[in-house]
Amino acid sequence: MKLTPLLHYLLIVWILYPLSISATPEYVGQQACKACHLKQHQQWQGSHHDLAMQEANAKTVLGDFNSVTFSKDGIKSTFFKKNGGFIVNTEGSDGKLHDYEVSYVFGVYPLQQYMIKFPQGKVQVLDIAWDSRTKEQGGQRWFSLHPDEDIKAGDVLHWTGPNLNWNYMCADCHSTHLKKNYSAEDKSYATKWDEINVSCESCHGPASEHIVWAQTSVDKRNKQVNGLTTHLLTEGSRHWTINTKTGKPELTDKAGTGQAEMEVCAKCHSRRAQLDDDFIPGDKFRDHYLPSLISEPLYYPDGQIKDEVYVYASFLQSRMYQAGVTCSDCHNPHTLARKAEGDKVCLQCHLATDYVTAKHHFHKEQSTGASCIACHMPATLYMGVDERNDHSFRIPRPDLAERLDTPDACSNCHQDKNSQWAAAAIKKWYGKTAKGYQQFGTAIQALEQQDKEALQLTYGVLMNETPDIAKASVVGHLGEFPSRQTLMTAMQMLRSKDADVRRQALQALQAFPLQHTIAQIYAALNDPVKIVRIEAAQILAAVPRGSLEKEQQALIDKVTEEYRQSLLFVAERPEAQLSLAQLYRQLGQFDKAEAAFKEALVLQPQFIPASINYANFLQQQKNEPAAFTILQQGLKRNKGAALYHALGLWYVRNNDREQGIKVLHKAAELEPDTTTYQYVYAVAIGEKQPEQAIKILESVLQKHSGNIEILMALASYYQQLGNVEKSTQYRQKAESVMQYRP
Repeated sequence: MKLTPLLHYLLIVWILYPLSISATPEYVGQQACKACHLKQHQQWQGSHHDLAMQEANAKTVLGDFNSVTFSKDGIKSTFFKKNGGFIVNTEGSDGKLHDYEVSYVFGVYPLQQYMIKFPQGKVQVLDIAWDSRTKEQGGQRWFSLHPDEDIKAGDVLHWTGPNLNWNYMCADCHSTHLKKNYSAEDKSYATKWDEINVSCESCHGPASEHIVWAQTSVDKRNKQVNGLTTHLLTEGSRHWTINTKTGKPELTDKAGTGQAEMEVCAKCHSRRAQLDDDFIPGDKFRDHYLPSLISEPLYYPDGQIKDEVYVYASFLQSRMYQAGVTCSDCHNPHTLARKAEGDKVCLQCHLATDYVTAKHHFHKEQSTGASCIACHMPATLYMGVDERNDHSFRIPRPDLAERLDTPDACSNCHQDKNSQWAAAAIKKWYGKTAKGYQQFGTAIQALEQQDKEALQLTYGVLMNETPDIAKASVVGHLGEFPSRQTLMTAMQMLRSKDADVRRQALQALQAFPLQHTIAQIYAALNDPVKIVRIEAAQILAAVPRGSLEKEQQALIDKVTEEYRQSLLFVAERPEAQLSLAQLYRQLGQFDKAEAAFKEALVLQPQFIPASINYANFLQQQKNEPAAFTILQQGLKRNKGAALYHALGLWYVRNNDREQGIKVLHKAAELEPDTTTYQYVYAVAIGEKQPEQAIKILESVLQKHSGNIEILMALASYYQQLGNVEKSTQYRQKAESVMQYRP
């Protein structure tokens, strides 16, 4: 009998794997899934997951390589074909033009990107992309992903630089079971994948044991275990129905919570740092990734998307997430398309009689203003042509837009009107201003601006019904207001069910004396989630091991190594080397610390934090001349305010006060909105010029009314001038900021 490819494969599996689910599961490829899951396989074919990454050939390349040119900032790039390959002649890392052959393509619509192989296993992504939209839509053209920036060779944003490196920046999400395999010793990659695109096992996990299970006779199968590492929601497993009394949707069949699905999708559809490449569907997302929270420059204060954030954290802000809605309630997980066209996807759960009516939206039928998506999921344009919808599903708040400096859905359309006009219209329609679910914007803005009401607003977020991601985003700031009350609150937040909240609570505790917090931080070393454990280890790394019991020392060492390995995983990044240097410094391993500082500057000489922290390290080692040299070298590469500030402090510490004040003034001039630079400069001149120091500090206080250091400094300078009344006023203001009581 002639065996079909599938039967041949199953025979091999039968021989290699016994009829038990005990072996470590292995990736088998999408062809092994096709026979039993043909419908899903057909839906997946041609999807953005299927086409996430492909080898470059005549079928996959969409861009015009017929000797066309694209010019930007004096660089003329030419796209042409040669010997069956697709070539681009463009500027290389040396600033000269070279021919590069395209090896791979990313995506298909609304744009396609192109990748070039370099020595040492590196793959770089061109920052000139192909607009694959139709000509009528403005497409069928080459365009720059950085149209407003003049990026020179050597810049981190140059296409040959680290920020457009496929191995680190892109690979994990565009292929199945990818292993980066970076070697820090020779700065090379041996990146591998099981399948070049995002295939079945990216979401369902390695399927070798599932195939063994499928071969087992039905009567002998384990009903609870089917050989897959995770059990995702299946079509029809959950049902949303409308409660006839309330008119609200309810999840009537909770066959699955959808949390496993959320964790799988979050792996790629989130803005996050990667801790390793060992994630297997079914794992905890936060054991392998550190997700970003609501903060600048990623989000506006109210949580609306600003930078590219890839949906997950936006969705966590929504009431829909709290109600149990998951990705597959709205999207077909195989085609990736919405389950219904346009707003009809919303009508799966929301009654048309309530919402598809002018009584709800107060706009003409079929107009943009009548659209659920346009109002509650406004889109932002990224990568030049790619509109992405905000998934926080928020009620428009034009009444807050001007105060928070945020966009609002109303003035997005009515660009000839302002937010106050829109807010007045909404109040007239509904008789009130609907606050919506995301009521944390004023708190986050107050924290970012160091407003005098910040602590009070923070407690409002922590005490009321608020998304956990918002609580996590504010709780880390409690350490900025050190008091018994905030200490107890941070400790209380360590008991939260949400891992992000627990991690941020640890960050808040760093501001308090360790003798008051060490027991709680030590307990977090046993947290079930990795991002919490390693945060605790990072704080406790400097604790002398001799002061601990043997078991305590072993636990700290174990989790510290877990943290170190997460940094070594991204050893090609200067940020990771800087964190390694700080860790080694805390551990007293000074030779390793210095090597890591140096490596950070080798990887990215312009990386300002590395120069500043290396200089601080050298100062602690009593090597002031070397610290001075590092700062001077840093300024030759990058005239950043932070470097001037650090150099000014160096001069002051080394008794050259006059030169120090000049350099500190330069930092304050370069970044007038950076409070620290203004404060330090004012203090530097305050001894001899208290009136000028007061002038600077009071100017800063207008924008940052809750800054404790500024308030106390003003109290001190007025006391110095004999103005007891003013001194008392500022001291009382500082106390009121610190002592909010709910």
